[in-house]
Amino acid sequence: MTWSDPDPGVGVFAVDSVDRLLRPFARVRLAHLPTPLDELRRLTRATDGPRLFMKRDDCTGLALGGNKARKLEFYFGQAQQQGADTVLITGAVQSNYVRMAAAAAAGLGMECHIQLEDRVADMDEVYRRSGNVLLNRILGASIHSYPQGEDEAGADRRLEEIAGELRSEGKRPYIIYLSADRPPLGALGYVNAAAEILSQLEEQRLVMDHIVIASGSSLSHSGLLVGLRVLGSRIPVTGVCVRRNATLQSERVGHCTRALENLLNLERAVVVPEDIRVYDKTFAPGYGRLNVAVIEAIRLLGGTEGILLDPVYTGKSMAGLLAMIRAKQFEKTRSVLFVHTGGTPALFAYESGLLQP
Repeated sequence: MTWSDPDPGVGVFAVDSVDRLLRPFARVRLAHLPTPLDELRRLTRATDGPRLFMKRDDCTGLALGGNKARKLEFYFGQAQQQGADTVLITGAVQSNYVRMAAAAAAGLGMECHIQLEDRVADMDEVYRRSGNVLLNRILGASIHSYPQGEDEAGADRRLEEIAGELRSEGKRPYIIYLSADRPPLGALGYVNAAAEILSQLEEQRLVMDHIVIASGSSLSHSGLLVGLRVLGSRIPVTGVCVRRNATLQSERVGHCTRALENLLNLERAVVVPEDIRVYDKTFAPGYGRLNVAVIEAIRLLGGTEGILLDPVYTGKSMAGLLAMIRAKQFEKTRSVLFVHTGGTPALFAYESGLLQP
């Protein structure tokens, strides 16, 4: 089934109606869109598997690019709508999200306070000062630290405390929350990305049999899945776990898709439980941790296509795709689209691990 063949059991919108679906939400244009959708011919030959393609969301611009630019368009839209002059966000030490939030704030003339959580223990000094951390400082962000790595509610509470301090100074802060209990505003960016992908498939006369994407906060994964289904596409989407195991991530994606459907005021659910696919065979030893498969994936894509992957998200999700190909989960006659979500600056923070023989 091609993307344009709607499933009669799904409420279907025309691709150009996604703008109408998203119109109620304030938005600031931050990303260079559309991003390319390219074929990976050399990687396909090297893996001797399905025909491989890549959605280049590492090319969104905004301080070296990445998927977060799509999400931040809606958060900064709401921030400006509310008259905010300062944005607060929390993430891991090498978070791409906070780096791009700092860039967006700088470009819009707003202050940015970023909170770096200690999610990855026992990392060297290069990890704590290079990569995204260096860029945060260049972009002029105020940096705060949070000692916990797996306490989303606590990290959000600390942001609220900082916001209170800023209000006492006469600032008008806006918080980009981490917890899944908040409305998934950022996922709207990937509802829009789904329409973009489907349009590109039509333009290039391609039929895609599967999409693979990193699944962490699940906003990109869930937004893409809801966007495809609301447009009538049944292309399966597999999220490769980068933050938590498959059981926990499935729950996270399910929660986020339901919240997104509510946010969009859909009359009924478009995502069914069978749509939620996650893969965690390349997740160990955990978030932000290298393994042999990740290093191999980074070197393979670099050596075959001249494309850089990061150690935390795209390296791990490409490792997952390669493992699925080796397990013969895709027939050679099929086509698979890998979503490159960016994250290149983190490569420099993992220098010691990546240079091991």
